Amino acid sequence: MKAFKLANLLFSDDFLAESPELLYRADGVVDFDAADRTFAVAGAVDFLTYFNAFPLAKWREYTGLDNLALHIEVAGADFDATILRAYPQGQGDGITARVEEDAVRHLGASDDFATYLLEIPIESESHPLDATLLGLRIEAPDAVVIRNAYFLTRVPDDAIRPVRIALVTTTFDNEQYIRPNIELVKNQVLGSSDEIAQHFHLFVVDNGRTLDVEALGCDAGGDGACGGVTVVPNPNVGGAGGFARGMMCALEVPPRADAPAPADAPAVAGVRPQDPFTHVLLMDDDVHVSPESFKRCFNLLSLARPEYADAFVNGAMLQLQHPDIQFEDVSFVRETGGYQRYKMRPLDVSRRDDCVRNEALPITGRNSYGAWWFSCIPVSAIRRHGLPLPLFIRIDDIEFAMRCQPTYMAMSGICVWHSAFNNRYRASVDAYQYQRNMMICIAVDGCSSERAFMMRFWRNFHMFTRVMNYEAAELWLDALQDYLRGPKWLASVDGAKLMREMAERNEKMVPIEELDPELVGKLDIRPEWLGGAAAFKNPVLKVLETLPHDRHWFPDFMLRKNPAAVDYSVNSSPWQEVAMRRTLVALDADAKHAHVRTMDRERYRALQKRYRGLRREYRARGAEVAQAYRDAMPELTSIAFWRKYLEQRAQD
Repeated sequence: MKAFKLANLLFSDDFLAESPELLYRADGVVDFDAADRTFAVAGAVDFLTYFNAFPLAKWREYTGLDNLALHIEVAGADFDATILRAYPQGQGDGITARVEEDAVRHLGASDDFATYLLEIPIESESHPLDATLLGLRIEAPDAVVIRNAYFLTRVPDDAIRPVRIALVTTTFDNEQYIRPNIELVKNQVLGSSDEIAQHFHLFVVDNGRTLDVEALGCDAGGDGACGGVTVVPNPNVGGAGGFARGMMCALEVPPRADAPAPADAPAVAGVRPQDPFTHVLLMDDDVHVSPESFKRCFNLLSLARPEYADAFVNGAMLQLQHPDIQFEDVSFVRETGGYQRYKMRPLDVSRRDDCVRNEALPITGRNSYGAWWFSCIPVSAIRRHGLPLPLFIRIDDIEFAMRCQPTYMAMSGICVWHSAFNNRYRASVDAYQYQRNMMICIAVDGCSSERAFMMRFWRNFHMFTRVMNYEAAELWLDALQDYLRGPKWLASVDGAKLMREMAERNEKMVPIEELDPELVGKLDIRPEWLGGAAAFKNPVLKVLETLPHDRHWFPDFMLRKNPAAVDYSVNSSPWQEVAMRRTLVALDADAKHAHVRTMDRERYRALQKRYRGLRREYRARGAEVAQAYRDAMPELTSIAFWRKYLEQRAQD
């Protein structure tokens, strides 16, 4: 039997200085010594938190865990140690936490560090059910100092699966994030004493080709051996192309002598029959990540039972601006083509109830997907299903998941912090890229109803024109037009050039102070109408909002001259406030930037004419185009295609 570490207790993180409740709750005095990595406690401290609670139910489900212990080293006075067990109460989103205490264990410390191993019963008469979370509480009347605390289990040597992870992150002129992340990996993952250090490699795919490899102390090229950091210069082919390049690097590393041959023959041309990496972990560059997330992901995969041997591990996204708010972990594609979180609302993981809710709510179902801000994918899935489609950005992660239809694993403490998505609307991305790529996804994977999705397409076009967002309406139609160009166009288009051209057509938002003060003074700005969340809940008003109406249908004398404020991304203002205005002022979520929209009947008529023409073309050719995308899938996701594509983009 071998003692296998599962999760370290984290005592400090500079990023969480203002959110310590994600690490501990203290009733007394605590202090962390960064030099010695020790944590002093005088009073009581509770580690039943987002990062330091042990997700027992998930570990039992994913690995079949049947024994658990806590290793801890303590110096100082005597202290009491208690294991807290948290269980869910209620159903659905109404879950709250019920906490029970194990018997208190009185332990004697010493002047030097003494090591304790607390055996934690999993199944007993007093604990017949799996706790959702376990957590340690320390009570010390006089100061004690803690270090090197972690949960562990004992398993047969042959129960540990070989795991080697290639972390792939794609960056484009974003050194403020990528440099700290490289240093973090080098110092706290590769330089750690944890098992992962010998089975981890970071590939930084540099789409901007701006990183100074020598200054970063990294390898250059794409064939670095396991155990370091490799910077891979790459043309700007977006996130999809960057992650495809990183996958190729991981697949093509020369095999080690002890690398086992895969059980199945590779289905992707060019993949070597022996591969030193078992998993590719895709991660955005503009994130903050705790090295413990990598370690827990590695440990989880090492013990995954057969039912989860091919599962993807998806890290949650917490908000950079509000580090204790979890936005999403695993989501799913709806029948109408949109996507939705399994956990309907963001969770405040500084609260115990939401920590329990996070673990208790299910993340399984048809058409599940995990976004590529942190997604660990088995190499076997890439062999079977191929590389990403050349979509540049948006929907590439969703399409890959729809193609693979994986099982997902997710748990507290495996996560990244990423900028929130509100107040980041760009029609070139959120209208054009989303619409075009989602249509391709539906065509090749059949993940949603094509009929229902196109009904939404036509409705959303009318919603854009209704609020005089002519730029977004044009880009929305461009998405359909380019989809109809088919897979040959997609395979040849320069995505970076296209995105630059599309971005030039976004609404130009300017500081609100630059607008005419008289115009701004007439606005009724309601914060609850901004940020994409409608504030009105009256069912009658919601029905009226969906009914056909458009200011362009009415003569000028029937329209009001005073302007109205609307959200720049969606129309979340009550319809009766904006319906008959000649001028709308589109505001961002903070009402700090704005764009003035003025009625343009000629442009409206041109858009409607184009809309009718594209609708006729789609009805005539839609089935043919969808079949063309399906036929092209094997080529567009092959290594041979991506090599040629990357070479061509590098020459442009």
